[in-house]
Amino acid sequence: MNRVVLTEMKDGVLRLTLNDPVTRNSLSEAMIDELLLAIATPGAHAIIIGANGPAFSSGHNLKEITAHRTDTDGGATYFKMLFDKCARLMLAITQSHCPVIAEIDGLASAAGCQLVASCDLAIATDRSTFCTPGVNIGLFCSTPMVAVSRAVNRKHAMEFLLTGDIFAAEDALRMGLINRVTNHNELKAASEALAHKIASKSCAAMKIGKQNFDVQLDMPIADAYAHMAQVMTDNLLVDEAKEGIGAFLQKRPPKWERGV
Repeated sequence: MNRVVLTEMKDGVLRLTLNDPVTRNSLSEAMIDELLLAIATPGAHAIIIGANGPAFSSGHNLKEITAHRTDTDGGATYFKMLFDKCARLMLAITQSHCPVIAEIDGLASAAGCQLVASCDLAIATDRSTFCTPGVNIGLFCSTPMVAVSRAVNRKHAMEFLLTGDIFAAEDALRMGLINRVTNHNELKAASEALAHKIASKSCAAMKIGKQNFDVQLDMPIADAYAHMAQVMTDNLLVDEAKEGIGAFLQKRPPKWERGV
């Protein structure tokens, strides 16, 4: 059986490559299943999600979806299962203990754009494009909206969702969907440099940061400060904080424990 997600681990950086270019790396049920397994790979300190072929991901596999319209319930049970599973994937990315970087070189459409928006960081080439085009086929991009509306401001998100237009990488950068734009020849080096920089930091600090970033955003500001004051206190009691502060004061590189 051909794998639709390739995995490679090097120096604490886990590279996941979407590998179904025939379907433009659609988020088929098989693709989602393999990504869910791969995201949980132990020992990773940073994750890169890239893709083979001319598209990062075209979104859900519409042929796969349409095939279930002949089910006895018109496909309702399958559709709900698929979207629930896709939601678990996006949550697995946001809840992963380590940062996840999207590496885009081509189209990121619908659920593919949702995947980009769900990642912590994103680097794209100048030939990449982004869209949530469901309105063009009578299917509002409701689940992609969850991630996109949290990655960019309200008016930009609504422009994506209501027009279905295709936006260039520079537009996505301006809107805050991606972090930077590079060219095709430099993309892999740029994303790996960023991933290895992150992987060299304290794993404990990264985990604490990711766990609490969204938590504090959802709080009123006074509650957020109270919560994060406790988080900082707890963080100071972690061995890696003791090591890091001690190393700084002693003017030496810190020696991190590389467990998850």
